[in-house]
Amino acid sequence: MNATEKKDEAVTADVVIVNKRGLHARASARFCAVAAAFDAKVTVTKDAVTVGGRSIMALLTLGASKGATITIAATGPQAEEAVDTLVKLVADRFGEED
Repeated sequence: MNATEKKDEAVTADVVIVNKRGLHARASARFCAVAAAFDAKVTVTKDAVTVGGRSIMALLTLGASKGATITIAATGPQAEEAVDTLVKLVADRFGEED
């Protein structure tokens, strides 16, 4: 596999929403800000619906409440770093207390 093929290969991870309010507006804004910091195309999937990871409104349409499982996927030069960082953000409750 050459470097170009690897860049096009999606890196994915499943993560459970653990914060009390789920993927609400503030959490979505944090997610988008982190996703935008990487040279990668990020998508989020819940229940077979996939949206762009840099759009607050798109993330809100997923209706991802506490306990929901989402799949974070990324392609591009920083795909692995993006997915790892976003998984940590979700696992850390988007920096919220509850």
